[in-house]
Amino acid sequence: MTAGVQNLCMGPLPLLRRATVTYARAMEHAPDDSALLLRYRDGDVAAFEILYRRHNDALYRYLLRLCRHRDNADDIFQEVWGKIIKAADRYRPTAKFTTFLYRVAHNCFIDHLRRNKRHLHASDFDPDNHADPGDLPEMLAERSLARERLELALRDLPDEQRDVFLLHEEAGLDLDEIALITGSNRETTKSRLRYAVKKLRAAIDEPAAEMA
Repeated sequence: MTAGVQNLCMGPLPLLRRATVTYARAMEHAPDDSALLLRYRDGDVAAFEILYRRHNDALYRYLLRLCRHRDNADDIFQEVWGKIIKAADRYRPTAKFTTFLYRVAHNCFIDHLRRNKRHLHASDFDPDNHADPGDLPEMLAERSLARERLELALRDLPDEQRDVFLLHEEAGLDLDEIALITGSNRETTKSRLRYAVKKLRAAIDEPAAEMA
């Protein structure tokens, strides 16, 4: 077990550095998420490590793009997993674990906004900045421009639309799950996602000259 995950499970909650936990592909026939959390509740700390590996990347990307500030995303990310651990004794698998996880994340982000009153300035951290060494310079430049347009467009979306889009794209949740997480009805959720996608597509497709 990695030291970072062990510290998160067993003791006080120091800032967890995600890079210390190496992603591992889930094995065939591995327990589902809810079963892993129930096993952790019953004392199997290794089950939490598997659960964490499955979801830490997507969760962090969701939070980073939602709050647009790396230090804040780190803090909220840590808070979310801390709440998951504390809630393990009360957890009942009445919904998918991902719905439970992102409901906690969504609520932690809302609490963060209430504490800080407003968004802080975005950091220069790019969650998609992982170029393939074999890519041609022209392809890298095109991808960089597309990412820049996407990040700028995400920043300009209303909070509700950005949240719905990220829950759909980063977390892979469906409309019913997103509606449950955000406390909205399905039609409102569908409308927010549709408007978000429309605005983002328009921003990514616009000529580079219009970015000035």
